Amino acid sequence: MMGPGEVMIALIVIGLPTIMLFYGFHRFFRFREKQLEVDAMLTAEKAAQYAASNAELEARVRVLEKIVTDGGIETAAQIEALRTPRLGNGDKVQ
Repeated sequence: MMGPGEVMIALIVIGLPTIMLFYGFHRFFRFREKQLEVDAMLTAEKAAQYAASNAELEARVRVLEKIVTDGGIETAAQIEALRTPRLGNGDKVQ
């Protein structure tokens, strides 16, 4: 039969390392969870950048398709309209 001193020693020898291990695992898993959150935020940011870049490229391809399929006269007129400065009432050419 075990006395109160032996029970206390058993709790210290077995219980204290067990508690320390649980605490260590708890801290490790909290750290990993925060690390995964940061990785998820970075991944979402990269995805948003790729989506914006993709939208810009699609717009440019649409313009190129319009230029290629256009007869040429309308496109030339639009280019010339962009070249010549538009003067309003009272504006001077510098």
